[in-house]
Amino acid sequence: MDQLAAGIAQVNDVYWYAVIALLVGAGLWFSLRTVLVQIRMLPEMMRAITEKPVGSSSDDSISAFRAFTISAASRVGTGNVAGVAVAIGLGGPGAVFWMWMLAVIGGATAFVESTLAQLYKVRGGDSYVGGPAYYIRDGLRLPWLAATFAVIITFTYGFVFNAVQANSISHSVQANVGGDDRTAAWIVGLAVAAITGVVIFGGVRRLSAVTEIIVPLMAIVYVAVALFVVAINIDQVPGMIATIVGHALGFREIAGAALGAALMHGMRRGLFSNEAGMGSVPNAAATASVSHPVKQGLVQSLGVYFDTLIVCSATAFIILLSNPQYGLTDPEGIALTQNALQSQVGSWAGPFLSVIIFFLAWSSVLGNTYYGEANIRFLTGNRGMLHAFRVLVMLCVLGGALGSVALIWNLADLVMGLMATINLIAILPLGGLAIALLKDYGEQRVSGKDPVFHRDRLPQAKGVSVWGDDDIATFTTPAGDAPKA
Repeated sequence: MDQLAAGIAQVNDVYWYAVIALLVGAGLWFSLRTVLVQIRMLPEMMRAITEKPVGSSSDDSISAFRAFTISAASRVGTGNVAGVAVAIGLGGPGAVFWMWMLAVIGGATAFVESTLAQLYKVRGGDSYVGGPAYYIRDGLRLPWLAATFAVIITFTYGFVFNAVQANSISHSVQANVGGDDRTAAWIVGLAVAAITGVVIFGGVRRLSAVTEIIVPLMAIVYVAVALFVVAINIDQVPGMIATIVGHALGFREIAGAALGAALMHGMRRGLFSNEAGMGSVPNAAATASVSHPVKQGLVQSLGVYFDTLIVCSATAFIILLSNPQYGLTDPEGIALTQNALQSQVGSWAGPFLSVIIFFLAWSSVLGNTYYGEANIRFLTGNRGMLHAFRVLVMLCVLGGALGSVALIWNLADLVMGLMATINLIAILPLGGLAIALLKDYGEQRVSGKDPVFHRDRLPQAKGVSVWGDDDIATFTTPAGDAPKA
């Protein structure tokens, strides 16, 4: 296992330079084309996330907020707690700075991919479905590439990333019972697999009903504890920020964690956490019932900030205010965060963080599984295949609880890079459609309207299957109630 983990790590060390170049290049290009939509339209993001679902059957529809929590369920998980710890342990404090930079740049990419997902969504069983496989097939007219992406994301999220989440839950529990305990790992794996099965066999509405409660509550509690840690160490905060920036820009080296390591591990863990450009979040964005595609683009752009600038920063501050070791060759993951928090607030932090990581990681398993299901439906309408996928998800959750930290994270990096590469190559040529939609949205807002989109407004978009007369007829915003720009 150690040799396999090392071999995958060597591939990642080379391949990820290309992935980072694509991520940064796409983010900067879309930031320029949208005139920094991820910054200038923050107030509009806050308005869009509170909108009720549109349509005559809106009680059964997925709201903008529910779609946000499905994506946040996948985003906010072990990447925010264990992943940040791995990045700091391997890359030093400068890794945090590069997480922040990727989030700001990636906000524009997240806007584009989620807007495209709304444009090219299709009607599913109990909601809309969509994502990169759909806009690659219908927008780029490349069905073979769409199928390739669907297979990769199903494997990545359904199996590998769910194993990552279960691995962090397992190691968190083991840290509280005294180290490597195989009995505890089996108990955790079986329990998480069982409760996952109960929810994922219930469909997307049951899933979204669970995530809209768990994700905000756990994130708020966790951030509140982090703020307490910051408050009791307020005199050390300026020095901590200086260390983050200084190490990120190469002004200082810390215990072997050099500039290159900080950039590489910060970007990897940042992408795993906020998923901007990876092509995962668009699967959730497509489920929302909204009157204009741009609304979900804005909501999911906000999700990048929520994930990285708030939740990931909370973990980073907890760790960095506890004088951790840097330049490690064997990442500690969740144990590093757990030990840091215990040193700040006492032994109760261990069980507390185990509860937090359980709910965050489990909600990520639910979000990840939905992404896989959406792409299974794209590949085949066979319900037997969908049920088989769900059973395999439960087995991977069990396997992840029993696996090693290094192998699980290295495999996650590899498949994550493959996903991001295909998605970014797809959205670069399609990005002009998202820019045109943003212009249409802005023009309607300036005229005092609540923006409504019809596919006739974007004739250059080929292969759009919804957004026709029947869809527009279901939008129920009363005349005169449109918010003013």
